[in-house]
Amino acid sequence: MDKKIVLTGGGTAGHVTPNIALIPRLKDLGYEIIYMGSYDGIERKLIEDFNIPYYGIATGKFRRYFDPKNFSDPFRVLKGMVEAKKYLKEVKPDVVFSKGGFVSVPVVRAASSLKIPCIIHESDMTPGLANKLCIPVAKKVCCNFPETFKLLPADKAVLTGSPIREELLRGNKEAAYKLCGFDASKPVIMVIGGSLGSAAINQAVRDALPQLLEDFQIVHLCGKEKMDNLLLTTKGYKQFEYIKSELKDIFAMADLVISRAGANAINELLALKKPNLLIPLPAGSSRGDQILNAKSFEAQGFSIIVDEDDLTTKLLVEKVQELYFTRLTYIDAMNKSSQRNAIDTIASVIEEVAAKSGSK
Repeated sequence: MDKKIVLTGGGTAGHVTPNIALIPRLKDLGYEIIYMGSYDGIERKLIEDFNIPYYGIATGKFRRYFDPKNFSDPFRVLKGMVEAKKYLKEVKPDVVFSKGGFVSVPVVRAASSLKIPCIIHESDMTPGLANKLCIPVAKKVCCNFPETFKLLPADKAVLTGSPIREELLRGNKEAAYKLCGFDASKPVIMVIGGSLGSAAINQAVRDALPQLLEDFQIVHLCGKEKMDNLLLTTKGYKQFEYIKSELKDIFAMADLVISRAGANAINELLALKKPNLLIPLPAGSSRGDQILNAKSFEAQGFSIIVDEDDLTTKLLVEKVQELYFTRLTYIDAMNKSSQRNAIDTIASVIEEVAAKSGSK
């Protein structure tokens, strides 16, 4: 009998890409995979390349602040639960794996009501609201950070790290040298500020170019419409708004990475063993999760942190130099981490929970 798994999660790419990273392994293990997401969220677009059945459901957002939609969204969540329950009865999966986001709540809750076991994955140090609503009915909760353990039920928590696409491990640095017009004469810094780019990081890096380019070449993924046309001919500095298929090659070429501290981004740096300087999104622009993520990575010896509020040209150059000269210490710490084999660990959790479900 074929094993079946429903994947869910959406709202942002960060709630979808770890699911995508698991798909090849799940197929190898013999699972028939079905995806449940919102009618027209980013997850629908990201999943359509994989020829996996997709079921769209209604979803609402849970807000901690006043918004007129707070009155209508609970009804959309209830509608989503009814739809999810109907689809789950049709599909009859052995297990549900949820990557979080608001769309996951009706799916996980509906699965629980049908006695279908659920595994959820929390990327950040502290669980988001959607996952908080799902944890009570989950069989296991996978997490990225040792510090998250004390926030989860002891019998459910599993330290896994975050699954990253295995293709990222197969980059070709020679292809990246050619793409950027670089050579092996100087080490390479990769700058990445999240999918939309970061104005603060972009400005700081560009202000520091005269000093940094003395010792490094820099490839800068600066975000949509954030290129600086005055710097297009600067030797040793290459800008891209966004890059997709060649990302693995640029990672392979990079000696150091300057990055935001989103959970998926930093787990990619850990898996690839890239010494990194993290500039987390400030608390005023988020719920503070990037700051906590970065502090955990700093405590584990994987990263150096610079607060955006403290960012100056002088400090950026000093920290980049410090990171480069102590880079082997960071690589050694990352080599020892148990969070680097996330796909293996999560796959074994899924197999264990699915087997118990099938034996009932």
